[in-house]
Amino acid sequence: MSRRATVRQVQYLDAMGIQSWQLRRAAGQNPDAAQPEKQGDTVAHLDWDALQQRVSGCTQCALHRSRTQTVFGVGDRNADWLIIGEAPGKDEDLEGEPFVGRAGQLLNSMLLAIGLKRDQVYITNIVKCHPPENRDPKSEETVCCEPFLLRQIDLVQPKMILALGRVAAQSLLRSKLPLGKLRGSVHSFRDTGIPLIATWHPAYLIRTPSEKRSAWEDLKLARRSVERAS
Repeated sequence: MSRRATVRQVQYLDAMGIQSWQLRRAAGQNPDAAQPEKQGDTVAHLDWDALQQRVSGCTQCALHRSRTQTVFGVGDRNADWLIIGEAPGKDEDLEGEPFVGRAGQLLNSMLLAIGLKRDQVYITNIVKCHPPENRDPKSEETVCCEPFLLRQIDLVQPKMILALGRVAAQSLLRSKLPLGKLRGSVHSFRDTGIPLIATWHPAYLIRTPSEKRSAWEDLKLARRSVERAS
C-alpha cells in the first residue's frame, strides 16, 4: 500500500473519531469548536490551491475572530523535510507566513547549519491562526485544524517530519509525555511510516540557549533519517 493511501486512510479514521468526540461534547463546551468532522470529510481530496482557500475561509473555531489572516505554510511543496511548529505568532499573523520573527530567524540559521535553505523545506504549524496573547493552542483548536495539516502531509509526502515544540510534538504523536522525553528519538508518524523527530521550538532556544547543543543533535538525527529514507 502506498504511503499516500495510508495517510488518506488516517484522515478518514481521524474524521470518524472527531465525529464521535463531537457527539459526546460535554455540557458548556464552547460551540465555536465547531464540528471539525465536516472538514475531514471534504478536505482529503483538495489540491494545494483549494486547500489554501479552504483554510483562509475557515471559521471552525473561535480563533478566526481575532486573526488578521490565516497562516497556511511556505516552502517547497515537494520537500524531504516537513517542519511543523505550534501556532502563528503576532508577526506571522501580520505577514501571513510561518516563522518570520526572531524564532524564524533562528530556525533559518539552524537549517543553514544542517545545509538547508528555508525554501528547500516546507514549514507550517499545527494550527493556522494566531492564538490571542501567544497562548498555546487549545485541544479543540488543534482538532479543528488537523484535517488541513493531514492533507498538507499527504500532499508534501515528506521523508521526515520535524516537530518544533511541545504542543506540536504531543499533538502529532498523540502523547502526553514532556518534550524532553520525546526528543532524541526517531518516532513514526501514526501509521504512515514517516519518521518524526521532535525538538525544541526556536523560541524556547532563544530563552534557553543552553539547549542549542541538544537541538543540534536532533537536527543531525533528522538529517540521518532523511538520508536513510533516500
